[in-house]
Amino acid sequence: MEERLKKQIDFILEIDKEKNIFRQTHLSGNGRNENDAEHAWHMAVMAYLLQEYSNEPIDIVRVMLMCLIHDVVEIDAGDTYAYDAEGLKTQKMREEAAKERIYSLLPEDQKKKLSAIFDEFEENQTAEAKFAHAMDNLQPLLLNNSNNGNDWRAHQVSATQVYGRQKKTKEGSQTLYELTDRLIRENIEKGNIREEKCTDL
Repeated sequence: MEERLKKQIDFILEIDKEKNIFRQTHLSGNGRNENDAEHAWHMAVMAYLLQEYSNEPIDIVRVMLMCLIHDVVEIDAGDTYAYDAEGLKTQKMREEAAKERIYSLLPEDQKKKLSAIFDEFEENQTAEAKFAHAMDNLQPLLLNNSNNGNDWRAHQVSATQVYGRQKKTKEGSQTLYELTDRLIRENIEKGNIREEKCTDL
């Protein structure tokens, strides 16, 4: 097998491991925990369907690719729960090491391209990155809401934590943030999210 093709196949098989990385969020209908690959696929489809709500014009193919590859690093780094303060302290270091190992399986040109897209997502400066982050925040929120807030209750998540997480949603889509805000308020009223003094972002 040609060396370039061999490297591409090696990468393709390596990222299959993403299916074994399970998240805290459960599938809709109170199913099992979702895995990273399901989360990424769901985000990519959402991005295509909801692109009209982006605050700015976007390259939707780039956004979808960003959605699909943004959590590949968790094969090595593991999933860091959004409200795990201790885990968040080391997340960037763990993910940088994982990015170098996993993307280095690819031919150099593809390594550079995918690493750059991953970095763009992390830096959250472009319209594409901001919209991808909106998808990354909205997707688990929709699942949590569909499951009557079970995951929020299980982790005793507060309103301040949820609003803090959703700050990036507003940067990508004001319209989707308004939906998010309504769903958060409904779940506060139901007791699914701990109410405390917090202000809308």
